[in-house]
Amino acid sequence: MTTRTLLRAALLAGAALIGAFGTDVRAAGSMIVTYQSDVATLDPAVGYDWQNWSMIKSLFDGLIDYAPGTTEIVPDLAESYEISADGLTYTFKLRQGVTFHNGREMTAEDVKYSLERTINPATQSPGASYYDTIKGYEDVASGASTTLAGVTVVDPHTLTIELNRPDAPFLHKLALNFAFVVAKEAVEEHGADFGKNPVGTGAFKLAEWTLGQRVVFARNADYYIADRPKLDEVVFEIGQDPSVALLRLERGEVDLLGDGIPPARFVDVMGNADLAKQVVQGGQLHTGYVTLNTRVAPLDNVAVRQALNHAINKDRIVQIINGRAVPANQALPPAMPAYNTAETGYAYDPEKAKALLAEAGLADGFSTELYAMNTDPNPRIAQAIQQDLAAIGVTVEIKALDPSVVIEAGGTEGAAPMIWSGGMAWIADFPDPSNFYWAILGCGAAAPGGWNWSWYCNQDVDALAGQADAMTDPAQAQARLDAWTRVFSKVLADAPWIPIFNEERFTMHSTRIAGDSDAIFVDPVHIPVHYDVVFATDAQ
Repeated sequence: MTTRTLLRAALLAGAALIGAFGTDVRAAGSMIVTYQSDVATLDPAVGYDWQNWSMIKSLFDGLIDYAPGTTEIVPDLAESYEISADGLTYTFKLRQGVTFHNGREMTAEDVKYSLERTINPATQSPGASYYDTIKGYEDVASGASTTLAGVTVVDPHTLTIELNRPDAPFLHKLALNFAFVVAKEAVEEHGADFGKNPVGTGAFKLAEWTLGQRVVFARNADYYIADRPKLDEVVFEIGQDPSVALLRLERGEVDLLGDGIPPARFVDVMGNADLAKQVVQGGQLHTGYVTLNTRVAPLDNVAVRQALNHAINKDRIVQIINGRAVPANQALPPAMPAYNTAETGYAYDPEKAKALLAEAGLADGFSTELYAMNTDPNPRIAQAIQQDLAAIGVTVEIKALDPSVVIEAGGTEGAAPMIWSGGMAWIADFPDPSNFYWAILGCGAAAPGGWNWSWYCNQDVDALAGQADAMTDPAQAQARLDAWTRVFSKVLADAPWIPIFNEERFTMHSTRIAGDSDAIFVDPVHIPVHYDVVFATDAQ
């Protein structure tokens, strides 16, 4: 997810200076999280990195959520919902008695306002286009209207949303923070500063924000789930060097490392039996890949692209990052529904790679360029790819550049033959295979400024993907996933990418956090600082 996935590199949150280092001043119900970078915004319509996504989730709620530890959709602010037989009309019954942090009851008008605000171009929400299937989207997105024709308030606790075409992952999109419900009066009071004065219905509410130092969330005593949250407060420490934060966690002064385990200490930590007990490992919805520009010769030849896939030793690249990933054999990560467990992908086979190049008339190889982000370990990974391709006669010039330059090149047709996506690799916005296709492999995304950096477009595959997303009947759920599996099998055969690895998430927490809280840290869609975190009784 741009600067998007740059900032989303860690799925945790962080920040606040609670006294001198080396002195544990925490209250029993206070959790301390460290983070190196400052917080950009707490506005759910605007936040689009994993730091503020994590924090926003604790302050706001949406109509839909996920069952903890799963990708199963469940009602949240909606008590229940119904979908019409044609998949075009969604009717939501809202919970009664849910209040904003300012004490006012949340109603269907607030849901409608929040969606319209996200789509309104004045908000500049990076997630607005997710709601392009709602009737009236174009009018609001163009600035011609401020009202979504497809969203109707039936009564204070009933809302209908009409779509202009079936959209199977629509409920997933409503579970994104862009659709979270905000208090209109707070937005109007603070204007552009609403992101620093957030008012939602979430389990926590903002108690303090000292820029560059600390952010404090206090327990929302009026939260609609009676026994949540368990914590009294969460204190985020900003400006914490990850190495210093780890030392503090080892001394029991910190509860969670927002930036994860520092790479330089990873082997030491995992090799220490006591520290390793505090590490939780789990898959995430991530794939790191090399894009092969299908509109640049000789990469416009599928045999050449397949040859490059066979040339890469993915196991060696995983070793470069200390084993914090598993080799990828397809575009989808293993944790994503529709992942093909029977797929083996392109095996590392330099001789086969050479044979394919010879069949393409390139027995002597060719020269090309590989763009990569200029921060460690990405240049080292690019060098490993360079060495593997040299072994089959392909000469690669590495262009290690600032992320913004790489992103611009990727979105410019013909500018970048190959891009290593590390640091900018795709982490799904929601746990549905469609999110791994339309934005990065679909024909519509093969456009200036888009994220389809391979400039891949197969109209037949697009049509199959469209058919999959038109399957809105719950009885078709498995058939839809099967269709998506076929989509990605066809993508793999066309080889617009070299899938390299699926990064694993390694989260380290203090011994105060109870063992049954571990599930939160490996949850594919939730965030760690939420209402289920509890401390072990003997540590309080």
